Amino acid sequence: MNGARTLWQRIPPPVVDLVLVAASAVDAWVSMWEHTRPGLALTAVGCVALAFRRRFPLVVFLLTLPIALTQEVPIAVLVALFTLAEGSRNRRLLAGCVALAAIASTAPLPLMDADRTMTLVVFVYGLATAAAPVLFGQLLQAHRDLARRLVEIEEAREHERALHAQAVLARERAQLAREMHDVVSHQVSLIAVQAGALQIATPDPDTKNTARTIRSLSVTTLDELRTMVTLLRASGGNTTELTPQPTLADLHTLVESSGTHAQLTGHLPPTVATPTQRALYRTVQEALTNVRKHAPGATAHIELWQDSDHIGVTITNTPPTRPSLPLPGSQQGLVGLRERADILHGTLTAGPTTQGGYQVRLRVPLSTD
Repeated sequence: MNGARTLWQRIPPPVVDLVLVAASAVDAWVSMWEHTRPGLALTAVGCVALAFRRRFPLVVFLLTLPIALTQEVPIAVLVALFTLAEGSRNRRLLAGCVALAAIASTAPLPLMDADRTMTLVVFVYGLATAAAPVLFGQLLQAHRDLARRLVEIEEAREHERALHAQAVLARERAQLAREMHDVVSHQVSLIAVQAGALQIATPDPDTKNTARTIRSLSVTTLDELRTMVTLLRASGGNTTELTPQPTLADLHTLVESSGTHAQLTGHLPPTVATPTQRALYRTVQEALTNVRKHAPGATAHIELWQDSDHIGVTITNTPPTRPSLPLPGSQQGLVGLRERADILHGTLTAGPTTQGGYQVRLRVPLSTD
């Protein structure tokens, strides 16, 4: 069935129209009751008009209608009705055309009292005959609409699949960006710090040069990793949604939610470089975490300060008011803070105070980018 339909659709429309004109002419010549000049003229006009049925379906139907006065079931009228029904959505117009075709096919019959029943039967038969191509044309129109709708649905599904694939890719890029930022960049930073320490500590010139090369390559690799992370975030979605980077503006929220009695004083200019802001934030975060773990009941004081060449933060806590729980500690928190400070060419000091408390102090050059 589909192969036959495809073959029919491949035939050029002018060829189809020419065949229909010829078939209608042959049908009219064979089926006409009488070959009169007016009848032949009306039939010729109606048959030729079929060549224009696609552009003027209603006009063509009206031109073929007189053929129904010369024969019982003219092909030209049925073709014109089918063409009109295939392209029109006006049900009232189609119903009126069916009625006109039935009236035209009934009009030649005598209207004497004895033939009224037969006339009614012929009229009903004419209605059924004229309705058939109309129903078929409407069915074909509905089939086209359904096919078009199915294509639209498939296109919408394809679009949804593409969006889903993009969302999955964005999540994968986000995960990769987080891993590179939190793991790979951290490890490369450690390499740079250790290489710098080796460069300062070793007396051997060759070792010092090798350490300098390792540190230089590590710094370059870290810059490239940061660029790659930025590109992954830009192509993977909302940056703040992937890896929220705290700043000085988040310190008040951190202090309020720390679970300790803490007070924040001082302020720093908003022009402080973003890496420095993160280092200050992480220092306060780690210090407050240690107060909560190792100095229960203590009060902490956080001071942001700035002098001529440096900025920093000092976190000082009082002695604990109750014994602390024996929680395990990895001692890696302060190590990580010192590494951050080294990368920024700053210093981090931490140790007990004379009053029995503890103090952490970060000092970073003001010009650090």
